[in-house]
Amino acid sequence: MSDSPDYQPSELSKTSSGSFDPNKIGEVKSWLASQFDAAGKDHVPDFEYTSRSISHLHNLATISQSKTQAATIIANDFRLKASEYRAQAARIREILENVGLAQEGLPANVVASSQVLANVANLLNIRDTELSSFLVAMGDVSLRKTGVEDKRAKVQKESKILLDYTRKAIARLTYLKRTLAQLEDDVAPCETQMDGWKTNLSILVSKERQYLQQYSNYKAMLNRVGYTPEISHGMLVEMAEHRKDLEKKTKPILDTLRSYQDLPPDKALAALAIEDKKRQYNAAEKYLEDVLQSALATSEE
Repeated sequence: MSDSPDYQPSELSKTSSGSFDPNKIGEVKSWLASQFDAAGKDHVPDFEYTSRSISHLHNLATISQSKTQAATIIANDFRLKASEYRAQAARIREILENVGLAQEGLPANVVASSQVLANVANLLNIRDTELSSFLVAMGDVSLRKTGVEDKRAKVQKESKILLDYTRKAIARLTYLKRTLAQLEDDVAPCETQMDGWKTNLSILVSKERQYLQQYSNYKAMLNRVGYTPEISHGMLVEMAEHRKDLEKKTKPILDTLRSYQDLPPDKALAALAIEDKKRQYNAAEKYLEDVLQSALATSEE
């Protein structure tokens, strides 16, 4: 159109640094003018021409022209077929009028039946009204109906399975919600119980430290007194029994020594008797030490 903006190389060079193809610009302007003219517009609105916009519009113009040509070819073919169908209809009408079967001369019920037959043929997508064509079409419809019924049964089965899954999922969701609500109700008592456990744990930790310290003190004390793990309760009981036996053996000697205190003061005899009792006492003590050493050696082995 004459009102559309003309291509000015100087202006285009100012709007973009890219190169422009004058042929593409001309095709784009011509296509835009034709489209706006077809839409009833007087002129093409002004806009900035860039390499990107020109490329995009040129692609649109090429696609539009290709589709327009294809649509024109199809429309021309449809027009040709329509004219051929109209000519064929005129010939058939003329033949029917010549044999006395024109639509105006037929009874109303025949016309209605013919119309129904034509509608059924169109519905079944057949080109003639032969019985074989109807049978083939009906067979095809029956097969498609069977296929649809099979698909419907399959879909119903799948729907039933999905419905079952949905019901189970809803039941599980309800159970989980109920469990969640119960757990939320148990949060406060559990937190209280946990606080009590924390307090008791701190007490137990302090007691543990105290007991460990006492154990360390007792162990040091036992080390100071010479206690060893070899000294067991059984050995101590055995040593106590030996001590009792030695006490039984030394008691008569001590009693004899005490009885010497009542003797007349004969210095020589008293010294001899005392020395004898001392030897007996030392022998008893040595025997006790030997027994203790032998018991310790036996426990170590």
